Amino acid sequence: MLRLLILLVVTSFGWPVAPPAVVRPFDPPARPWLPGHRGIDIAAPPSAVVRAAGAGTVLFAGTIAGRGVVSVGHAGGLRTTYEPVTATVDLGTVVVRGDPIGRLEAGHHGCPQVACLHWGLRRGPLYLDPLALLGLGRVRLLPLDQAR
Repeated sequence: MLRLLILLVVTSFGWPVAPPAVVRPFDPPARPWLPGHRGIDIAAPPSAVVRAAGAGTVLFAGTIAGRGVVSVGHAGGLRTTYEPVTATVDLGTVVVRGDPIGRLEAGHHGCPQVACLHWGLRRGPLYLDPLALLGLGRVRLLPLDQAR
């Protein structure tokens, strides 16, 4: 059963920008309130097309703290986020893996390149390494029932 779930996740998600060049890895904080890097940064040219990593529904497309952000809700309570992005989708848009959702903006803080996509993954309040969606990165087993 576990192998089937991992296979399903790996085949259902793809890179949000191409070619993939991770320049800053996932580095979660020891405690939720401490500083850390709650996603990965992928170098890409400014104005690169940003694509939905997997099928879902756009939960947010707008600006937060002066940065363009798109958030997509996926099956199983997963949510991917993409920033800084000029959205080309609206709230409620249904997307499939690879659908364009925006264009990458330059100037992401902490990026060693002209432009980087910050790609994040959450399940409820827990930040996860988005590379796990691709079968890469550290794997963590979580209960299906969040109340546990």
